Amino acid sequence: MNNSKDQSKRQARKEQMRRKEQRSRLLSIGLITVGALLVAFLIIYPSLKPIGEVAAAPEIVRENVDFNSVGDPNAPIKIEEYSDFQCPYCRIFFENTEEALMQSYVANGTVYFVYKSFGSFIGAESGAAAEAAYCAGDQGKFWEMHDIIFANQTGENVGAYTDRRLNAFAEQIELNMDEFSSCFNSNKYADLVEQDSKDGILANIRATPSFVMTYTVNGETVTRVIEGAQPFTAFQEEIEAALAEMGQ
Repeated sequence: MNNSKDQSKRQARKEQMRRKEQRSRLLSIGLITVGALLVAFLIIYPSLKPIGEVAAAPEIVRENVDFNSVGDPNAPIKIEEYSDFQCPYCRIFFENTEEALMQSYVANGTVYFVYKSFGSFIGAESGAAAEAAYCAGDQGKFWEMHDIIFANQTGENVGAYTDRRLNAFAEQIELNMDEFSSCFNSNKYADLVEQDSKDGILANIRATPSFVMTYTVNGETVTRVIEGAQPFTAFQEEIEAALAEMGQ
């Protein structure tokens, strides 16, 4: 009799353990399934998320454009801008100062102006946007891409410059999309963007935007750094002082 009771208890415990193990397996499977679905969602969602409205860029007249440079390479003054497409102060310079600088000093041959990224200074989207601009430069539209990227800046690392949005910008400025995609997807200009960053560090650039102005006086190269989104008058003072120093 006792043996029968003991056997029944053992069977009940085994059944209880079996059910517990089964519940654990089902719970594990459920957690794995949910995790897999979440990962899949995170991978797929960026390609499904609406890109949002693309703002038109202002029309800025630039003469003697060559890839990421504007003006006469033999101009007495060279200004290299170190910038980040995600930087709000870089956008302020673009909106408030750049066009006046182009019209007053680049167009007349006084200044040779070159845009350089500062790598992925603020984040990955900074580097991606710079690469996209350089890819547009292959089709002679670096500055058109530069302008539309800044016109659509919405913040830092918030998805303003996802691959899909950068492609939408390329379409907006009527690039050959097969050529652009081939360039951008192959990371053709990743090394150049990285080199921009290295050049900026060597030039003691600490923030964006910063501008390295170089000119020659009595055979000696003079270098000045203009930091921040300065108004046009600040550039005017620096340029006029340099011209006076050169005796021009």
